[in-house]
Amino acid sequence: MKRTRAEAVIEAVLFTMGESVEISRLANVIEEDVKTVKEILQGMEQRYARDDRGITLVRFEDSVQLCTKENMYEYLVKIAKTPKKLSLTDTVLETLSIIAYKQPVTRIEIERVRGVNCDHAINKLLEYELITELGRLDAPGRPLLFGTTEQFLRCFGVGKLDELPKMNPVQLEEFKQQAEAEVQLQLDV
Repeated sequence: MKRTRAEAVIEAVLFTMGESVEISRLANVIEEDVKTVKEILQGMEQRYARDDRGITLVRFEDSVQLCTKENMYEYLVKIAKTPKKLSLTDTVLETLSIIAYKQPVTRIEIERVRGVNCDHAINKLLEYELITELGRLDAPGRPLLFGTTEQFLRCFGVGKLDELPKMNPVQLEEFKQQAEAEVQLQLDV
């Protein structure tokens, strides 16, 4: 394998792994001996240092890792502290509202209230870490229970669930009747 190709393969492997990789494993990947891989790594290390790049190679006993240079940490902190912009559609917001007010709640309960499949909305809310799985309902099929997270509270500027706006009394009564009917159905099963 050409040296430039070998460097590219090593770089790709180290980047993708995100942790240290044994030099012997790198040698197997590029089909070279360990001595040749060490020479390639030394050249890469020198180039990263010379070219004022944001990454470097860190060597351990028998392994190597691609890492961010220490002088780049301040920039990483800036980007890490920038809050992610959440894009919540009406469907996702409606699903989140149901979870917030009825938690812990199952997917089926959410779908009964909305009248449509909620898989996408629930997956988005899990991805945004606004909801979490709280366990399983002790009922046939043991469905997952969902509830809101601390991230939800932060995003919506409330310290606890009690601070959420009060629901319309008519809607609250409908929710209570639905919950009672669901409990009765489960007891009958």
